[in-house]
Amino acid sequence: MASKPIGFLSLLFSSLILVIVVSPALADDVMVTVRAVTPIQQTDGNLVCATMDWWPKDKCNYGWCPWYNSSIINLDLNNTILYNAIDAFKNLRIRLGGSLQDQVIYGVGEHRKHCENFKSDPNGMFTFTSGCLTMRRWDELNTFFRETGAIITFGLNALKGREKALDSTEYVGPWDSTNAHHFMRHTIAKGYKIDSWEFGNELCGGGVAAKVNATQYAQDLIKLKKIINRLYRRFSDQDKPKLLAPGGFFEMQWFIEMLQASGPNVVDVVTHHIYNLGPGNDNNLMSRILDPFYLSQVANTYKNVEYVVKNYGPWSTPWIGESGGAFNSGGKDVSNSFVDSFWYLDQLGMVSVYGHSVFCRQALIGGNYALLDPITYVPNPDYYSALLWSKLMGRRVLQTTNDGSPYFRSYTHCSKNGQGVTSLFINYSNSTSSDVSLVGDYNIYPPALYEEIGPREEYHLTPEGGNLKSRVMLLNGQPLKLTSDNQIPELTPLVVEDGTPLHIAPYSIAFIRYKNFNAPACA
Repeated sequence: MASKPIGFLSLLFSSLILVIVVSPALADDVMVTVRAVTPIQQTDGNLVCATMDWWPKDKCNYGWCPWYNSSIINLDLNNTILYNAIDAFKNLRIRLGGSLQDQVIYGVGEHRKHCENFKSDPNGMFTFTSGCLTMRRWDELNTFFRETGAIITFGLNALKGREKALDSTEYVGPWDSTNAHHFMRHTIAKGYKIDSWEFGNELCGGGVAAKVNATQYAQDLIKLKKIINRLYRRFSDQDKPKLLAPGGFFEMQWFIEMLQASGPNVVDVVTHHIYNLGPGNDNNLMSRILDPFYLSQVANTYKNVEYVVKNYGPWSTPWIGESGGAFNSGGKDVSNSFVDSFWYLDQLGMVSVYGHSVFCRQALIGGNYALLDPITYVPNPDYYSALLWSKLMGRRVLQTTNDGSPYFRSYTHCSKNGQGVTSLFINYSNSTSSDVSLVGDYNIYPPALYEEIGPREEYHLTPEGGNLKSRVMLLNGQPLKLTSDNQIPELTPLVVEDGTPLHIAPYSIAFIRYKNFNAPACA
């Protein structure tokens, strides 16, 4: 069995840089068993999603101002790296939204002439005034999205027309849909394709800076659904945008009341947010990322959301509408480094098991948790983790167990665009490697296990120099860096013939594609 990582906390806090130290004598034999007959879940074809936010460059947390010019309003859409990074996914799902979403005015109708950007305001919600999206900028964004193949979710302002209650963060009264209605009508007239409209940001339950009663919110959802159905009446069901709600932190009773009060076939997708690592300035952030026991705690939220959707809104499906791990812009020098993939990829695997179809990462660019550096646009390690998942992991999720220590995680999906299955292995131990064998459970009585035969493709991920806080990820020992013309590098596997042991090093992650694995679930 694996030994628990030795001296972990003392190592962590005695140095700003955590370096992998491997003892070759410590190794576990781990058998991974895949139930191959039927899938246990099925994700969206685009589970990987990234967000674009409204934050201006003077958004700061803990004395850091990591957003620069990465806002929806001022992001450089002509940047070659940005274009190539999105294009590499072929169809990256992008959610436009965030904290300032419910302060956004759309520059149509009466707002066309007076459309001003966000400004700092100590008395404003999130310390900013309202801001305006010009239709010129909306044209630029949609041209960019069309060229890169992005699939767009747009978050609407759900506070328009409401009044703030005295001595409370609650907003009361019905939603004024006028500006949103004109904006949606303009969007259709321009031929811009929107996959889904989301209603508000973090207004559910106790809210963050504002909240809305579940019954009132549900009534406004019904109103918005009628607007969508009317505006898109000539569109096929397949091309008609979905309605997403509520885009906030899960509180069971509020979510139940929302679904019951809005009724069948109003909410198509139930979105909720996850920031399970705590604040970005927490000194324990890195230790939480590397603690599988801590990471497992969020599974209860995923289970509860899945339960609520199945029992109170079976016409809908759950998504993670936003998650950056650590809130308030992420952890400086942590959320943008290699170590964060121990959290990020584990979350992708976990949400898939618990019936969630999409996971939107905060953020594509901007903040410390960005997939792309907000100054240089160079991909951070989690970008390559997301790209590998997108290219390798298919929609069908297979039940996967292993007999290793709790510091070894395993997830398996049917392979994307190819035969066989792909497994994700995460080794959280700092001292023990894992020698892995994969077997298939075919639900035969008496029970029988069949070993995998044939070659496999291996994608081993480690940090440059063994430094977990490195901004450079190694794929099979080679650094993943942009090419000389700013193209995303090829993600080339190591092809290993049958019979060669599979070795997962300490503090490493691996995608393994078993091309000849016989899985009836994937037929």
